[in-house]
This record gives sequence, C-alpha cells and structure tokens, in this order.
Amino acid sequence: MADREFVGKQWFTFLRKRKIRRVIRIRADSVVDELRVDQWFGDVQIGKKRCLFEKGWVYGCVMQVVATRAADGDLIVRATDLKMWDIWAVYRLRWSIECTFSSMKSRGFDLERSAVTHADRLERLFGLVTLAWVCCLRVGVWMNASKPIPVKAHGRRAVSVVQYGWQYLARALR
Repeated sequence: MADREFVGKQWFTFLRKRKIRRVIRIRADSVVDELRVDQWFGDVQIGKKRCLFEKGWVYGCVMQVVATRAADGDLIVRATDLKMWDIWAVYRLRWSIECTFSSMKSRGFDLERSAVTHADRLERLFGLVTLAWVCCLRVGVWMNASKPIPVKAHGRRAVSVVQYGWQYLARALR
C-alpha cells in the first residue's frame, strides 16, 4: 500500500518483477490508457465506487484502476493487482500505519527534526522512539479504559490514544 508520492514506471515495474501485489493511490492527473484519471472518473459521486471495465496501463504496468470520491470532494483513485472488492478493506488498514507515523513525526515525537545522520545512531534513535511510542500507547489504552477520552462535536476524540498516554506519563514524570 502506498500513497501518491510512490508512483512511476520504474517503481511499478520493480514491484511487479518481485511479485509484490500493490494498492497504490495515484494522482488525478495520472494517465491510464492515454486518458487522465480525472477524465475517466471525473463524474464519480461522493461515496460511490467505480472501476474500469478492463485493466488499464498505469505507469507501464497493466493494473485494475478503481475510484471513489471522498466527502470533501477529493477524487481517490487506486491502481492495484488485487480484486476490486478486496481493495477497500486492505487500503483501510493503511490508516493505522499513517496514524503511527504521524504520532512519531510532526504530531508527537517530532522525529523529523532530529539532526542524526549516522546509520547506527539513527537505528538506535528509531528503536528508542518506537519503545516510547509503545509505552505511550499502552498507557493511553489503560487510561482510556478508566477515564475515556472526551469526544468532540465532530465525533472524533479530543486527542489520540498515544497522546493521551504521553500526557499522563509527562504529568507523572513532572
């Protein structure tokens, strides 16, 4: 599973040669069978799903292309080797990965601001951040069971479970 930054003929061919099945989001200006994706799927309604009748050429590889439109109107198009109905379930799993990286980067431990460049030191830093992240997650789950995270008007939690654990640990250490 990959997002729009991970596209191109060389990358798609690399994955195909290694028999790695793919679900890759492609941009609306990507070309499939000599037409832009937004020309194929421009009229897809919010919440509806559509696929090309036959597989198409995407970045030099023959793949199934499926699309939907998000609630905000964004056209979401994926090129894949999977069956159409498997794509939606598999791609949803990607969200937990996105949340994990987000909490390790800008919304949490701010790992990207590190000036560490040596491979062995970077490996240790990733290890420590991962351990800290797991501790925050475990404490957050434990705290949420005893005192649930407040839910805002839009229906989402006020903070993530990881941040909830981090806040508790930070108060405890102070």
